[in-house]
Amino acid sequence: MKKIIINENQRGFLFKNGKYIKMLGAGKHYTFGGREIEVSELDQPVVSEKCALDVLLSDKEFSSRVSVVEVADEQLALHFVNGRFTSVLRHGRHAFWAISDTHEYKIVDISSPEAASDVPEYIFSNIPSVYYTRIEVAEYQKARLYFNQKFVRILDAGTYYFWKSAVRIDVEFVDTRLTQMDITGQEILTQDKVSLRINFVCSYRVTDYVRILTEIDDFAEQLHVAAQLALREYVGKYKLDEILENKDQMSQFMLEKLKAKEKDFFIEITDAGVKDIILPGEIREIMNTVLVAEKRAQANVITRREEVASTRSLLNTAKLMDENQTLYKLKELEYVERICENVGNINLNGSGDVLTQLTGILRGNP
Repeated sequence: MKKIIINENQRGFLFKNGKYIKMLGAGKHYTFGGREIEVSELDQPVVSEKCALDVLLSDKEFSSRVSVVEVADEQLALHFVNGRFTSVLRHGRHAFWAISDTHEYKIVDISSPEAASDVPEYIFSNIPSVYYTRIEVAEYQKARLYFNQKFVRILDAGTYYFWKSAVRIDVEFVDTRLTQMDITGQEILTQDKVSLRINFVCSYRVTDYVRILTEIDDFAEQLHVAAQLALREYVGKYKLDEILENKDQMSQFMLEKLKAKEKDFFIEITDAGVKDIILPGEIREIMNTVLVAEKRAQANVITRREEVASTRSLLNTAKLMDENQTLYKLKELEYVERICENVGNINLNGSGDVLTQLTGILRGNP
């Protein structure tokens, strides 16, 4: 004989010769003569290692003490105990002791992956990720949603949850921000057969997030080729000097050409322009020589203009001094002052007025 004690937070199942007899309450029990007792915790799901759940449920006393839920193949059950979420239940029959706790179940259909709006978001942070897929779309993104590789809809910015089931879920993100495309090192011949290397840039944003994938193959590459062709069309019609003089005109031409392709590429072109025009080494040396010559000529013109202005100023000053003796005297004193500022010591022989002697020296009368 063996004594078994069942606590208040436990219940027991009595078996005799491997056959279920009845449910046992809290207290002291004995096993003898082929009798066995299996103990079950009240806070755990009801599971017996000696018989199936259906056998236990055939006992009316047991079935009145438990809460039972049946979950179909393409369903999940959200299990709440005393109003608080505790677990997710897969397909099958589940039983829980309902002696001191209240059990509630929310059946979720997962044949369609999208989580219903009535499922609280906090549920997903409390269950393993094997049950769901989480998708986060940033503020600057759109997302294409596919079920079994079939397009479903566009997802805006936010967080989305999808149940994992037999349906395959795929997401493709699209950047909605203004995007810059650089086209560098395009070698193109001008009308006068000069080879130029041109760096070009354009800015665009996607306008149709679905058709840009389903109706055009690699829109970025096609936009790149369209810009190359437009550059060749423009440069081939003009000579080097005309291109260098009308760089803004080239940018305007490119912008118009690319905007004409907006509907075909499902984008919006916001800006386009030429960044650099790189000349061949020989042409660059010639242009530098021409530029140096032009600047020297301009410098000579300015020098001559200043010399003429200076001579004219001296002539006007001489006329004024000739007509006005007081002005002439003041000019003499000005030069005497300048001389005195630059002379440290002055030694004079004899006596007399120093200023008179200096004035005499300046006049050529020592």
